[in-house]
Amino acid sequence: MDAPRNERSLGELFSDLSAQTSGLIQQEIRLAKTELSGKLSGIGQHAMLIGAGAVFALAAVMAATAAIALGLVQAGVQPWLAAVITAAAMGLIGFLLAQSGLSALRKKSLAPVETLHSLKETAQWLKHPTTR
Repeated sequence: MDAPRNERSLGELFSDLSAQTSGLIQQEIRLAKTELSGKLSGIGQHAMLIGAGAVFALAAVMAATAAIALGLVQAGVQPWLAAVITAAAMGLIGFLLAQSGLSALRKKSLAPVETLHSLKETAQWLKHPTTR
């Protein structure tokens, strides 16, 4: 049976503090792993959807490219020029879409925000354990 709190030695108090600090750090690590795992799995699902969408979009773009080029040829444009015009238009559209996607990804944070906040609180508590 443990001695009453006010009769414990300094060594026992430090031993308890060490054990509690170790447990707290382990909990922080588990929280970080859980938070990062959730964020990464969400990003993986989104990336898979983007990839599948890109495959279908590529097929549609290839058909549209051919249709545009054929339309320009029908309108009297030289075939080589029709291909260049169509390629330039598709390249510009692709560039703008890629920039939009990159911009959206830059706004996403992979940092484990909750864990970082909790670690800051833990650090403050460790600095001043008796003030709380």
